[in-house]
Amino acid sequence: MMKGILHIVELDLRNFFRYKWWLVGLISMNLADLFIMAVVYNYMLSSQVTDRIKSYFNFFAPGLAVTGLFASAFMIGREVNMERRREIHHYMLSIPMSRYELAFGRVISGGIRGLVYMTPLLLTCFVFVGFPTVPQLLLIVFTLFMLAMGISGLSISIAVSTSSFEKFVTARGLVYYTFFFCSSVFYPLFLIEDLGRSGQFPSILVTFAEVNPLSNASDMIRSFLMGTPTFSPYWIVSVAIFALIFALTAAFAYIKILAR
Repeated sequence: MMKGILHIVELDLRNFFRYKWWLVGLISMNLADLFIMAVVYNYMLSSQVTDRIKSYFNFFAPGLAVTGLFASAFMIGREVNMERRREIHHYMLSIPMSRYELAFGRVISGGIRGLVYMTPLLLTCFVFVGFPTVPQLLLIVFTLFMLAMGISGLSISIAVSTSSFEKFVTARGLVYYTFFFCSSVFYPLFLIEDLGRSGQFPSILVTFAEVNPLSNASDMIRSFLMGTPTFSPYWIVSVAIFALIFALTAAFAYIKILAR
């Protein structure tokens, strides 16, 4: 079974690197966000916030790596949706491997692609914010790979449940905005919680921000590089649960599509 999965991963990685100049352009845009937007925002924040996060540049760098991971891991859904619309998945049934190998291979390859894309962003974060210890680095990579697997699974789940590209793009936009802006990627979680307590932010969105895997992954990296917030094992557990739920959901949804 592992041999078949590796073949699917290799195929998806080759397709991913076909757009290498496009990927270079996207990474450059992400780095521009860090070196322009983060620097500008650093001088615009109130002292109440800067006193607790010290530097917005350092705060945003881990969040940028996580958003890059999210966007690139989500790309696998676009390809799966295209295959469904063009019925290419019928051809894939002729390949000498099981449906389980096809399904789990797509989920794993999406996760690996997210990790590959995120690597330059994470290295930039280390250079400017600080380097973790070896055990911390291994824990960061492991957690981010689980996160990428969950995102890949979420994307594939949406892709196989939408019958048109327009519906997939609409669902993708909703997921993007919900996960990105209702998290601690761009602003600290304590600020969201303060707004929730004052009634300026819906309590349900505050709860979502607290359990959002993007918040947990970003805060975990910040805890290792900056010491704030204090590290919590809950972050890893929540990312693992997210990855398990959506990886399995995507695999079985993909298998169901192949069975039609």
